[in-house]
Amino acid sequence: MSALLRVRDWLAHRRRFEFVATIAMVVALTAAGGALLLLPKSGLPTVPAATSSDSAPMTHADPQVPDLRRIMSSYGPVVAQQVSGDDGKLSVVLGHPYQRGDVDQLAREVGPAVTAVSEVWGTDWAHEAVVAVASGPSEFAALTHATGPVSNEVAAASVADPFVPGARPTGQRIVFAADAGRRLGPDGLRETLRHELTHVAARAQTVDGSPQWVLEGFAEYCGRRGGQQRFAQVAPTVTTRARAGDLPADLPADAAFVPSADTSAALAYEQAWSANAFVADRFGEPKLVALYRRLASGPQDRAALDHGLREILGIDHDAFVAAWREWIKARVAA
Repeated sequence: MSALLRVRDWLAHRRRFEFVATIAMVVALTAAGGALLLLPKSGLPTVPAATSSDSAPMTHADPQVPDLRRIMSSYGPVVAQQVSGDDGKLSVVLGHPYQRGDVDQLAREVGPAVTAVSEVWGTDWAHEAVVAVASGPSEFAALTHATGPVSNEVAAASVADPFVPGARPTGQRIVFAADAGRRLGPDGLRETLRHELTHVAARAQTVDGSPQWVLEGFAEYCGRRGGQQRFAQVAPTVTTRARAGDLPADLPADAAFVPSADTSAALAYEQAWSANAFVADRFGEPKLVALYRRLASGPQDRAALDHGLREILGIDHDAFVAAWREWIKARVAA
């Protein structure tokens, strides 16, 4: 299990980093796997071929949708928007009537999100999304198979059914907390959707226990790709420390991503994002994707990490960290 607590400041400077945390769940909660996010409409593009299924049945959607509607209907009436992509693939966003604003916004964003993720990851995934907005912690837990209490910090989660490595995952969905839209705002909601959709796209190539700086940093890179924020806005803690001469000594360890009195999960996620952004900038996005596929193959000790970095980027761990540190210095000075 992994965790991302995007703590306070990304709703001001860091926007959603206050509210968003991402937890990769092997849903040992139910033996399924996934990732959890703890934590003006007139200007938005219209949804291609979007249909409301309040009164009309959905004719061609993910087979899990009827079960999701059944679960959600026990928490109140269900509304839905079905979105057809340019390739004919269907995505669906479900919620409750009083959440119509969030449902509509997510429906507007899901098509561009699929396109944005595919631009980086490629075409070897389903190219569709099932998104649900929960009414509260109980429904969120039901939709994510969580067996314990769900923190109020949780903003969104992606989950999937158990699957055999090499097979295409089923039952993949993204679940948003009831107040995610209010707390994240339009930009944060868009970034969170893209972050979680990256986990969905990459799930078949992701082995549990892989380095969190790879898994979460890559998803964060994809979620924020194309945005207009400067380095200091995306990584304020890294920036402040770098200006004081305190550059990362190494890539963040998995333990740093778990919120505690002794760790700054926000710093770990900023460092992870910056490491992935560095790879994309210095080596190109195809190499970033290749590095993810190589290092997301399971736990990586120092020797395995060295081998993977050499194989994909042509440099070892020490050279990677040194170049990454210099890249941060240049970004902070810009």
